[in-house]
Amino acid sequence: MSIPDYQSIMLPLLTFAGDGQEHSSREAINHLANEFGLTDDERKELLPSGSQALFDNRVGWATTYIRKAGLIESKKKGIFKITDRGRQVLSENLERLDNKYLEQFPEFIEFRTPKKKPDIITPSPKILPDDKNPEEILEAAVQELKEAVASELLDTIKDCSPEFFEKLVIDVLIKIGYGGSRKEAGQAVGRAKDGGIDGIIKEDKLGLDIVYIQAKKWENTVGRPEIQKFAGALQGQRARKGIFITTSNFSKDALEYAGNIENKIILIDGQQLAELMIENNVGVSTTASYEIKKIDSDYFIED
Repeated sequence: MSIPDYQSIMLPLLTFAGDGQEHSSREAINHLANEFGLTDDERKELLPSGSQALFDNRVGWATTYIRKAGLIESKKKGIFKITDRGRQVLSENLERLDNKYLEQFPEFIEFRTPKKKPDIITPSPKILPDDKNPEEILEAAVQELKEAVASELLDTIKDCSPEFFEKLVIDVLIKIGYGGSRKEAGQAVGRAKDGGIDGIIKEDKLGLDIVYIQAKKWENTVGRPEIQKFAGALQGQRARKGIFITTSNFSKDALEYAGNIENKIILIDGQQLAELMIENNVGVSTTASYEIKKIDSDYFIED
């Protein structure tokens, strides 16, 4: 089955706590993963940020919500147990426990109500999808913004001159860690222009190896013949490594060919190039930054 949303986890989680014993978060996660029949791949699936397993995150939010409603309590770090209110809820033999049900408890309403600051006019709260927790909603929004910037970046790159595109390629490769100094890289890229090679760049700051570059500002799909030509040029230079960067994309045959030959050729299409630019702050700037904080439980442990 697919990974359940955090509200679908609430009732099984409360039922798990129904034995009245203290349980750890990890115990709950393992028990619930087995109850929902999750595969190893589903248990390993990460949030878009890669910061945490998606299922673990959803169990964490389900725990927070039913705790805020007073159905469980936590008196020690990472440990929880059911409350009298939680036992009463279980006795009702509910088919589903969700946010709508929890709204009968004043503590939960207070938890979900934004705290207004005086003298500040706040907009009406946007209705958020019930199957997503706040962290998932935020991550999805960040991902959507990132994809929009990447699309705009790619359109902008395609309007640039070939000379500027070569400069852009240099900046990206240096940010990733190639090229030694920018001066050396700038002299190398765009200099070779020999046998399908647009330039060369150091693999590291010490120049222990050389990487050959092909940069194509194209609209059409790059096919296998172009990769074969580049591979032949590498052999002519007795080179072992190459990077082929394009503003378009690669055909299936091109990708398969690059993956099967002896020489190591990395293919970077327009989408990947835009993502690398965002990740390494090339051609983009930060307009806003938000910090998400959580309780540091270790701080509150008394000796």
